[in-house]
Amino acid sequence: MTTPKGKTEAERLNPTATGPSVPIHLRPARTSDIAQLVPLILRLKRLNEEFDPLLKVRPDAEERATEILRHDISDPEALVLAAEGAGTDKDKVVGVVRARVRERPFYSPEKEGVILDIYLLPLYRRRGVGEYLLQELSASLKAKGAGVLTAEFPVQNEIAIRFYTKQGFRPITTLHGRTM
Repeated sequence: MTTPKGKTEAERLNPTATGPSVPIHLRPARTSDIAQLVPLILRLKRLNEEFDPLLKVRPDAEERATEILRHDISDPEALVLAAEGAGTDKDKVVGVVRARVRERPFYSPEKEGVILDIYLLPLYRRRGVGEYLLQELSASLKAKGAGVLTAEFPVQNEIAIRFYTKQGFRPITTLHGRTM
């Protein structure tokens, strides 16, 4: 995968140069990765649950995550990327991105790339890795025909809001809910 414009590999992986370099290898996920991807998806969903009780994780979430990943890995409109670590984490999946291309029947551009899940283990955060994941994801979704990139996450997730705002995202729509 490409490196962000204007940055060396070392700068991209360790922009502050104060901690250890944390390299990753980003690649399309394979069905053989599902056992490593599911716990990452579940960590993200449990984090989402902390933001809002309407996002309570179901007892069968592990089985559902397995089914969804299996489906998305083979779906041409979906994209699942696995981030592998290096060094002691070589061949270990340390992050996951799940996205899909969907139609926008009333708007232009007609196709939207939507980020459904993005999760990195804490050790890999705040080192430019998330920005790199986003750049690679954006390029892959654009190649699938997406003309706009959006991200879905809990409205009270200030970490996600800061990250996406820094990357040039802004609110477009909101989703309101209540229990019934």
